[in-house]
Amino acid sequence: MDAELSPKAAEIIECARALLAAGGYNSFSYADISDRVRLGKAGIHHHFPTKAELVQAVVARHRAQTQAGLAALDRELDDPQARLEAYAAYWAECIRKDTPPICICAVLASELPMLPPEVADEVRGYFHELSAWLASVLEQGVAQGQVQLQDTPAADAEAFMAAVYGAMLTARALGNPDAFASITQAAIRRFAKAG
Repeated sequence: MDAELSPKAAEIIECARALLAAGGYNSFSYADISDRVRLGKAGIHHHFPTKAELVQAVVARHRAQTQAGLAALDRELDDPQARLEAYAAYWAECIRKDTPPICICAVLASELPMLPPEVADEVRGYFHELSAWLASVLEQGVAQGQVQLQDTPAADAEAFMAAVYGAMLTARALGNPDAFASITQAAIRRFAKAG
């Protein structure tokens, strides 16, 4: 997708991504983006005729970047437990540095009933892909004798995903980035096989 984007379209997407992380779908308009990217609203509409198309593009880009990041973890780390830790550490660093302070899909998921269908589908796709990756990591951990499941790999993957995304909200609500790491590390420890 990025190969098809002009530099200005990529800038618009990154601006929209930051605005989504700050306040969600209904928190910004093309006027807000226009001020930041120094392009008139008509110019933004040229790249993205509707807000739904813009946000769909933002989420699609986020999905692609996430899939690339997860594939990199798979290539670089043989240890499934280390992959879970690296995934959580990535978000801990983002939250600590405010880059972004929360996953845009977490924000959008809370708005799902009010989102345009094409945006909602992208958000659901993100979570389906993440859940499938987590389940595969857990399955590999079981096969290697490192992970102890509480339920099925799919159910434990969704429980872990809920812990990660709940931890993002907790860190935001408390204004305490360290809360994220505490919660996610506790969730990871639950998978450690008693030795």
